[in-house]
Amino acid sequence: FANAAVAGFVPFELVNEEQFDDMFNTNAKGVYFLIQKLLPVLKDGSSIVLNGSVVAYTGNPATSVYSATKAAINSFAKTLSRDLLSRKIRVNVVNPGPIDTPGLGKLGVDTDVLKSAMAAQNPLGRIGTPDEITGYVAFLLSDKSTFILGTELTISGGACQL
Repeated sequence: FANAAVAGFVPFELVNEEQFDDMFNTNAKGVYFLIQKLLPVLKDGSSIVLNGSVVAYTGNPATSVYSATKAAINSFAKTLSRDLLSRKIRVNVVNPGPIDTPGLGKLGVDTDVLKSAMAAQNPLGRIGTPDEITGYVAFLLSDKSTFILGTELTISGGACQL
C-alpha cells in the first residue's frame, strides 16, 4: 500500500513554489520512487495499491496543487500497470472521499468544523472511517483480485458520483 500525502488548502493566487514542490515531491514523486525501490523485492504477480483521493475529480477551491498530485497517482496506476505487465504486477488505486483520520488535524483548520463541513457536503451526510477503506485495499492486494488492473476505485459515500 503506497501512501504519501502532504495536503494544503491554499488559494491558487497564494501558492508558492515551495508549497508546490513540497506537495509534488511527497505525494507524487515519493510514491513513484517508493514503488521503484520496492520492485526488486516484489514477487511476480504481486499487487500494489496506491492511495489517491477524490480531490483528483472534484475541483474543490484552494486544492489545485494537492488535487493535481492525486491525479498523478491515478495516472501511475494505469501507466505502471503497463510498465510492470511483464511481471504480472498489478497496480490499482483507491480514491477515498473524506475519511476520519488523524491527518485531518494536520490541515491547519478546526477539525470539528472541517468534519461537519465535509459531512454536510457528502450525500450520505457523514464522513467515512478507515475501516471502510481497508477492506477494499485488502481485497485489491489479495489473490481474489487478479483480474483487476489499472483500476481507480472511488470510496467516497457518493461524493464524486452524485
